[in-house]
Order: sequence, then structure tokens, then C-alpha cells
Amino acid sequence: MSEIKKTKLLVLGSGPAGYTAAIYAARAGLKPIVVQGIQPGGQLTTTTDVENYPGFRDVIQGPWLMEEMKAQAEHVGTETIWDHITEVDLSKRPFRLTGDSGTTYETETLVIATGAQAKWLNLPSEEHAKGRGASACATCDGFFYRGKKVAVIGGGNTAVEEALYLTNHSDDVTLIHRRDELRAEKILQDRLFANPKIKVLWDHAVDEFVLGGQPEALVGLNVRNVKTGEVSRVECEGAFVAIGHAPATELFKGQLAIDKDGYLEVEPGTPRTSIPGVFACGDVMDKHYRQAVTAAGTGCMAALDAERYLAELEFAEKETVAAE
Repeated sequence: MSEIKKTKLLVLGSGPAGYTAAIYAARAGLKPIVVQGIQPGGQLTTTTDVENYPGFRDVIQGPWLMEEMKAQAEHVGTETIWDHITEVDLSKRPFRLTGDSGTTYETETLVIATGAQAKWLNLPSEEHAKGRGASACATCDGFFYRGKKVAVIGGGNTAVEEALYLTNHSDDVTLIHRRDELRAEKILQDRLFANPKIKVLWDHAVDEFVLGGQPEALVGLNVRNVKTGEVSRVECEGAFVAIGHAPATELFKGQLAIDKDGYLEVEPGTPRTSIPGVFACGDVMDKHYRQAVTAAGTGCMAALDAERYLAELEFAEKETVAAE
């Protein structure tokens, strides 16, 4: 017989948003459960140097930071479970979630912190270059390439914003786009074309990330002209893939409001989704900032709102009983 676990608050996901929500919920006495998912710790577990998380004057390691968050959450009363949720029923309370393990979870409130994954080019050389010059977040890693040649791959809003941001650190930014026009908003394009630090390489696709030296690090990109087939080299020490993100919202389609880009919709300025008692935080609802610190902030908001929601329910139930 499969196990049934019941809780007042369940957190789905275990990145900065999920663990922060759990910490606040546990300190409120809600005894939350965190279901960690297939990548415990989220995207920070694949990030080596972290230099922009408040509270640490020296560079820290992403996996270490997530282990510390997990330990803090458990220390204040969170139960963490390694499981992968395969089915969710939000049609009635308590909400029901089914895990790969066969366990069924019943919860009065749900905090969704399933995050998003950066889209990559899926080149074999790209995988080897991750952490050696290849990145999917200029805001996170651009500082490490100050004074160096960098490239951005993409043609939408994200790519243009990344290129503009990188000019804070580099005087030599190349935007590589496989088409002959950008998909970004016109105002962003105007800013890009007006910036003397940025040049655009049109009609080119990246074929290979080229590493060299000891220790191995990125030295350039082999690119191909999609119209002529000619192959050339773009010299750079940092390459930022900016072709979008894929939020982990597949489980919630048909149950929660999701925008055209696949992100969970929330009430402006809150983590409240289209179903009362269900809250979303972190990259699964944030397409603009996508930082560990902002994810943690929305995790705090989700826990506080969940606590208030539960208190209001309890008060309403007492009022009903008193009226009878």
C-alpha cells in the first residue's frame, strides 16, 4: 500500500526559493515538507563561483550554498524528501500530489518552486565548456570576464539585454545571431546599435566552443555562416548562451494560469496563483530577474502568504462552528 503524507504546507522544489519558503514556514510552526525534485538544490548546484549572494565577502560555491540552505531548513523543522512529483490535483483541498516513489502527498497549501532551466545549444563542446567560459547568465557571471572579449548567442530580448549588461565589464562584446534581424523589442535594439562596445555578427550559428590552455578555458567559438556555409572563428574568453529559459510548469497546465512563455501567472507583486492556497516563487514565475537572491525573496513572500491564508481558513472555520 502506498504511503500518504499529510502536511499544512508542501514546497515543491529545492532551490533558493523553495528552501527559503521552507525556512519561514518551519519557523511559523507549519512543519513543511520539501519535495526536492530531480535536481535537488536547483540551478545553483551547477554553478561554481557565486559572488553576488549577500552575506559572503569571498567567493562561495553554489552547491555549498544550497547544502547550507537545506541544513538550515531542516534545522528549524523542515522535512526534506527526495522524490519526483509526476501528478498534481489542485481541483480541491487538500491538494494531492503523487510522487515517483508511489507516495501521495496531501497538503492544505502548496508552494511551487520548480524553477526554470536555461536553454542551451546542446553541442558536445558546449557541455565541456560549462564553467570554463560558457554561461547562460551574464548577470551571474559577467563580472568574471571584466576587461575580456565576450560573446552573446541569441537574438531576442534576453540576448540583447545580456549584451548590454556585459558592456559594464567588457569593451568588446559580439552578439551572434543566426538570422539577419533581431527579435528583440525595438527600444532594446536601438540601445544595442547605439552602443560602440557591441558588434553584431549576422547570419551565423555556433558550431563549436573551442577550449585551450592549461587549465582548459574558452578561447573562441567556431561559427558558420548559415547562408554561405563558411566557417570562421570568434575569439572570446566568455560566451553567454541567451536563447531563453524553460520554466518547469508542465505539471500545472490546465490547472493554473500560465502565460505565453510558460511561466506561472501570479497576482502582481505577490506569489499568489490563480488558485487560492497555491503560491509560486522563484524562476517558475519570474522571467525578468532570475537571480538566487530574488528567488529567495519570493520564497519568503510565498511562505508568509501561505501562513496568512491558513490562519484565515482556521478563523473562518471557527466562526462557522460558533455560528452553528
